Amino acid sequence: MLIDTHAHLNFVAFDKDRNEVIQKCLKSEILMINIGTNYETSRKAIEIAQKYEKGVYTSVGLHPIDLDTGLVKVKLDKYEAENAVFEKEFDYEKYKNLAQSKKVIAIGEIGLDYYWRPKTTKKKELFKQKQKDLLFQQLNLAKELNLPVIFHCRMAHDDLIKILLDHSEIRPQMAVAHGFVGNLNQLEKYLEFRYFIGFNGIIFKKIEGINFEENIKNTPLERILIETDCPYLTPPNFGEERNNPLGVKFVAEEIAKIKNKSFNEIAEMTTKNAKDLFKLV
Repeated sequence: MLIDTHAHLNFVAFDKDRNEVIQKCLKSEILMINIGTNYETSRKAIEIAQKYEKGVYTSVGLHPIDLDTGLVKVKLDKYEAENAVFEKEFDYEKYKNLAQSKKVIAIGEIGLDYYWRPKTTKKKELFKQKQKDLLFQQLNLAKELNLPVIFHCRMAHDDLIKILLDHSEIRPQMAVAHGFVGNLNQLEKYLEFRYFIGFNGIIFKKIEGINFEENIKNTPLERILIETDCPYLTPPNFGEERNNPLGVKFVAEEIAKIKNKSFNEIAEMTTKNAKDLFKLV
């Protein structure tokens, strides 16, 4: 068994064959968590999960890029453009009500994303503060509902780590740094928080200043989660342009190779980790 801990089968990219893909995954003993990025994708993920007795779960949250700050124009790719629903503010009660579903196992994906940002210093600081304010609200929601957190963080790890250090009162006890792209010092901080580290198909890419092999070697196996972030980050040799939870097998195989472990060891431990974090049964 494998668990794709970060999928987006709630996205429009799967509207035509979603049930077929899910059935194929479940028959291959691959479970999945579909991640909310705004109210609509969160609602849709719950709707999908409720069709299945077991094996399909969801989270709810407002992704930092889906917050309409009015300060930056985001250049969306084809998948993002299909699901773009920019929200002016975070409606706490609306998301809280959505999270009452038994299929909701986390708050996420939430965090900070500085990839698209204003050019002027004043606007840049305001842009960052709006994202931080959004993060605080969702961390409070996770605390109130006693749910783990799925962190999205791109080009902002130092800021996120500082927030978590400075605000221990809302720092989640259980969380995952999804799709981790950072350095060893940042990795060590998340591990000190006892957080899990999510690895997906981005580990097959070359990114300046990032050593995925070293990150994987330095992450204890009992802290690793595997994911796809589908329909994005399709692994090499997957055979399709659009990724899906079946792609998580390639991630597990690569981690096994890097850690000099068997595939079964990786599958067994990452499945245990996901069940422990998200309290899956």
